[in-house]
Amino acid sequence: MKIQEYIQNLLAGKTQVKNENQSVEKMKIVMEKLGNPQSKLKYIHVTGTNGKGSVIEMLNNILINANLKVGKFISPHLVSYHERISINGEYIKDEEIQKIFEEVQLIIEKENIDLNFFEFFTLIAILYFCKQKVDIVLMEVGFGGLYDSTNIIFPIISVISSIGYDHMKVLGNTLEDIAKQKAGIIKENSETVYMEQKPNIDDIIEKNCKEKQNILHMVGQSEIKNQRFENDREIFDYKQYHDIEVNLKGKRQIQNAALVLECCDILNKNGYHLTEENIKNGLKTVIHKGRFEVIHQNPTMIFDGGHNEQAIENLKETIDLYYKNAKKIFVISVLKSKDYHKIIEDILDKENVYIFTNGNDKNLFTDKHFMYEYAKQRNDKAGIYEMDLKEAIQFCKEKRDFVSFIIGSFYIYDDVKRIC
Repeated sequence: MKIQEYIQNLLAGKTQVKNENQSVEKMKIVMEKLGNPQSKLKYIHVTGTNGKGSVIEMLNNILINANLKVGKFISPHLVSYHERISINGEYIKDEEIQKIFEEVQLIIEKENIDLNFFEFFTLIAILYFCKQKVDIVLMEVGFGGLYDSTNIIFPIISVISSIGYDHMKVLGNTLEDIAKQKAGIIKENSETVYMEQKPNIDDIIEKNCKEKQNILHMVGQSEIKNQRFENDREIFDYKQYHDIEVNLKGKRQIQNAALVLECCDILNKNGYHLTEENIKNGLKTVIHKGRFEVIHQNPTMIFDGGHNEQAIENLKETIDLYYKNAKKIFVISVLKSKDYHKIIEDILDKENVYIFTNGNDKNLFTDKHFMYEYAKQRNDKAGIYEMDLKEAIQFCKEKRDFVSFIIGSFYIYDDVKRIC
């Protein structure tokens, strides 16, 4: 079977995992048959309700600046599935996926292992990075951690960027339950970098590290000094690092960067020789597509894929920092698997305009009319509309005295970019 056809079947759900908790077990079976190639690589494993993508991009840029060969595995993709697997910014090609697939196909079929889309790409990524002999791999968790298919690896560093409400049907309904799932990436005799949160959550992380003789580096907000915004960059001091500039917008990106600085110190202890110049240049030039990304000028239109309570709070904070006094339009598309009620409650304000859409797929996205009706019930004084996605984007382009924010899902990114 040609790889494009196989991947399309995965995307269509024709090969779909029945129980997410089996992901790691399936990966173990395949990897053991292949001689456990994952053990040949060095990893940084990153989880978190929000911020993990930014942490990955910052680390990637720093490590490339240090002339290292860096494998990167991320999700979701914005335009093409090739984005999920890259080395120093170069995406994997179909021919390379095909070659690896042919090597493992017999094992998958013989063991009767039913891989879903994410598990398949996790497998391909690890084998590809082995073949290419990368210096280090940045591995982003799909969701959770404990049962995630990426949890087959043994990292130098585990990073937990934040813990909030998302994927509750699988991870649990309380922050404590979610924290236990994310703590699943903490490994024996390794090191963990974690952003200090509520004491009850911190306790769970500390307990897991202690049980596994894992060295915990807990980043406290009080250790981040002199936060300021200059020349379109966030600037701050952290421990021995001064005047660190981050090319990503929002106070939360400063916290993510502090996690990254802690990782750099650990890497240097492990012989990676990252200079302060590598670190500063990497953070100063980092790009993270789909996160508060300006996708159109005159009028300003900004895309942000945030889709949970914590992400929306971060978004509001960043908007208040940069566009507090601007007239605003919000174009909102929400997957059916997400809680649109909470997103609307968090973002709704009588001063703004809100447009609800069906995204790019009525089967995957919440009906725009449901969201429109709910918003009207919550606040009938706001300007509230329902439109198709294309119509909504055209509406924004005509409103030259407004700043528009297209939010709620990464899955519409490609369509929005093409319309803009």
